[in-house]
Amino acid sequence: MKTMSNVDINAICYELNEILEGARVDKSFQPTKDTVIMRFHVRGTGRVDVVFQAGVRIHTTRYPLDNPKIPPSFPMVLRKHLKGANIVSIKQHNFDRVVEIKIKKEKTYTLVIELFSKGNIILLDEAGNIVIPLKRKQWSDRDISSKKEYKYPPKRGINPLELQKKDLIQLFNDSNTDLIRTLARSGLGGVYSEEIVLRSGIDKKTISSNLGDEEINKIYETILDIFNPLKNHKINPNIVIRNDNVSDSSKDLNKINKPKEDVLPLNLQLYEDNNEYKREYFDTFNEAADEFFSKRIKDEIKGVQEDIWDKKVGKYEKRLKIQNETLNGFKNTIKVSKQKGDLLYANYSQIENLLNVIQNARSKEYPWKQISKTLKDAKKSGMDEAQIVDSMDKLGNLVLDIDGEKISIDSKIPIPENAEMYYEKAKKAKRKIEGALIAIENTEKQLKKMEDKRDIAMDNIMVPQKRVKKELTWYEKLRWFVTSDNFLVIGGRDANTNEAVVKKYLDNNDIYLHSDIHGASSVVIKTEGNKVNDNTLKESAIFAASFSSAWSKNYGTQDVYWVNPDQVSKTPESGEFVAKGSFIIRGNRNHIRGLNLKIAVGIVDYEGKRIMAGPVDAVSSHTDNYVIIKPGYTKKEAIAKKILHKINEDNIISLDDVVRVLPSGKCDIVDS
Repeated sequence: MKTMSNVDINAICYELNEILEGARVDKSFQPTKDTVIMRFHVRGTGRVDVVFQAGVRIHTTRYPLDNPKIPPSFPMVLRKHLKGANIVSIKQHNFDRVVEIKIKKEKTYTLVIELFSKGNIILLDEAGNIVIPLKRKQWSDRDISSKKEYKYPPKRGINPLELQKKDLIQLFNDSNTDLIRTLARSGLGGVYSEEIVLRSGIDKKTISSNLGDEEINKIYETILDIFNPLKNHKINPNIVIRNDNVSDSSKDLNKINKPKEDVLPLNLQLYEDNNEYKREYFDTFNEAADEFFSKRIKDEIKGVQEDIWDKKVGKYEKRLKIQNETLNGFKNTIKVSKQKGDLLYANYSQIENLLNVIQNARSKEYPWKQISKTLKDAKKSGMDEAQIVDSMDKLGNLVLDIDGEKISIDSKIPIPENAEMYYEKAKKAKRKIEGALIAIENTEKQLKKMEDKRDIAMDNIMVPQKRVKKELTWYEKLRWFVTSDNFLVIGGRDANTNEAVVKKYLDNNDIYLHSDIHGASSVVIKTEGNKVNDNTLKESAIFAASFSSAWSKNYGTQDVYWVNPDQVSKTPESGEFVAKGSFIIRGNRNHIRGLNLKIAVGIVDYEGKRIMAGPVDAVSSHTDNYVIIKPGYTKKEAIAKKILHKINEDNIISLDDVVRVLPSGKCDIVDS
């Protein structure tokens, strides 16, 4: 898998610093072992997610990954120290694959992202000591552990943005290898080294120490020319993909080792052959990197899930294989045991004569060892009865060879008893077959059930979906729903929007509702001058009750009151104080009591298709595609994923859309 080069990181850091300087740190997540996502709030932009994958990449992302239900300790420590802090700066360290993010709260912290080797993510305090690393590592000269002083990796290679000709001369003089290897090992990497060689026109196999002044000048000028756009921040972010329909014979692959796909901040002549490569340009390198790497993450997630399900299904496949082998063993035991019993009776006279000889010898107190030797001698001498003897042990147990079938018998008991032992063995095996068939049938059902689960899980696997910022209508920025009688009802989401609902949107003919509890939305029925019936009042009251602190407190019912607009005031009496988002209600309140906290979430066609959350009767009157929820014990994001899976038939909404319309607090789905 491609990892970011020094050049990539330089371009990314400049862009990230432009985007995030002054941004507020929100939450941190760790969706995979090596990946951390930090969420920022940027003034005028809103939410911005940045993904840090140790040893691989750093960039903004619009492809959110699934987070574990129980957060690991690392992101929790980041939340403790950094949540609410502001970004001071983001920069690359020494043109190396190391990124420094300065973050200021009460104290100043540094988040170091190492993108070389297997990488690391490390939080440092003001003194440069390690608060916590993602991975604890130790070398002879570096100890990446908590409370240890952080030491940057040794400086290596050249910085093409600050390159002096003397540095290049020194690099070549100190090298004992060819030009391409010298450049690649200087920190420029394979792709940019190939680009330098291609543009300079110098044979890449030339030994570095043999380069002349003219050749060094040419290489120096080429490096300045290639990296000048990076230095001046005039990059051309692009993804290049080799066309699969171009035959290998036309690619001259032996000349230059070019990857099949790449993401770059610069235009490179390596990929100028339009027949061989197609190129897609982006406004920023962050966008290009996000598209490039997120595509691979999707494939990785599917691969990991396939491996997990293959193990689950494989467990039943292995069990079924063993059970079928056991069943076949029982069938074979029946066949062979019956055949051996029949052979004993078919050769009754010969075997009986043999047993008589053995019993006669035993009556004369001959030891079994001597009898065995005598039988061997008799077989050699041609005695008919002895020809079927294969062997005898020291306890008198015979192995007979009859028609190529080896049959063990006890010479101390009669033939019928020996035969009966085989028949009984066949009967036991026959009885076990019934149980084996039942076990196989059960396993086949379990296997089919697990295969069905796998197929459903793979179809519905939550690979990262691109988060597209939508332009919301004015009412979508608030709480809202449309009643079954087609009245628009709006409500505040927080103190600021509660203020807006009353000051900006409450008209003289409207109706104001509020849950009879501290911490609730200001709700307004937009009547447009029309008369409101009891049904609309009740639906609006359920809405007001549900979008209040009663939901997060897990209440089952709640009271709501409604008043006319002229009863709602922001002007306090002398000595009173009215907090932001709160209002004073004067006069009589009309109460609607004992309202059930239960709402539906569905996709409705109201000025276009969109998601709506409101009373069940209201939502069900506008769509059949909805889910009912109530106060519960499941986290909002987990419920949102289930709702998204159930209602997003045409893929018109995202997970963020669902989360946005849910009440504050945990929920459970009501089984319909």
